[in-house]
Amino acid sequence: MSNYSEGYYVLIKHSGIKEPYHWVLKAPNHEVILKSENYASKHGALNGIESTQKNCPLNKNYDRLKANDGSPYFNLNAGNGKIIGTSEMYSSEQMREHGIEAVKNYGVTSYIKDETGSDNGDVGLGATLVLGSKSHVEEKPVVTKKPEKSDLAGRYA
Repeated sequence: MSNYSEGYYVLIKHSGIKEPYHWVLKAPNHEVILKSENYASKHGALNGIESTQKNCPLNKNYDRLKANDGSPYFNLNAGNGKIIGTSEMYSSEQMREHGIEAVKNYGVTSYIKDETGSDNGDVGLGATLVLGSKSHVEEKPVVTKKPEKSDLAGRYA
């Protein structure tokens, strides 16, 4: 198994809620650096990951914010201004900037660890997808099919 030296996404499904899918972006040290909103479909969550990969390199897509208690954090936005992901709360603005740089560096990764379980022929529990990457020669891609498009697909530009 890869050491995830370029970071990775984890696709997660929770049971019993209306929008059960979400994803997190993890750095190589396995720390969560960005969390998504919840999605009604797996396809919607995968679209969110694709939007993150596209929009994370651009500094203009980051809103630098402060929580009510003054803790710095950031949102990553799509080209249309919608929030794609939210960071953790940081202890300083300098640490928030390190978090943004981590998302810029690792958000482009093609590794997706699918922990949604098997449904409708999709990849099963704990599978790792490698989308379009040529740099991860030590790991073989898992064959998968992308779920059918939902009405929510294309929310992010």
